[in-house]
Amino acid sequence: MKANFLTLLQALPQAPAPNYPHGAPFVNAMAHGSMRVELFAPASSGLGCDIQQPHAQDELYVVQYGTSDFWVEGQRWHVQTGDVLFVPSGAAHRFEDFSDDFVTWVIFYGPAGGDNPDSN
Repeated sequence: MKANFLTLLQALPQAPAPNYPHGAPFVNAMAHGSMRVELFAPASSGLGCDIQQPHAQDELYVVQYGTSDFWVEGQRWHVQTGDVLFVPSGAAHRFEDFSDDFVTWVIFYGPAGGDNPDSN
């Protein structure tokens, strides 16, 4: 499988949806088993904010371009191109004060409820 960043970026925003009347700010790149990869550019929605909700799977974000503040469960970090972020399943999180060019890969993986590191 292969995904092309520029092709996916040009596909944003996607079609309007109930929460995204100007178009959804993410596009599916690939999937296999429990793994799914999306490209997410929150500014492309026209909302000016990130309204995502907690997800059932663990997530990795790989910041492709731009800057943002990232809030997860009461912690905040400034993130930029090249940063990698982990969000456990079910955790409230969002990007805030993102630059207009902010784009990140999102990788969902593992079982619903997240991987249990204590089971290894």
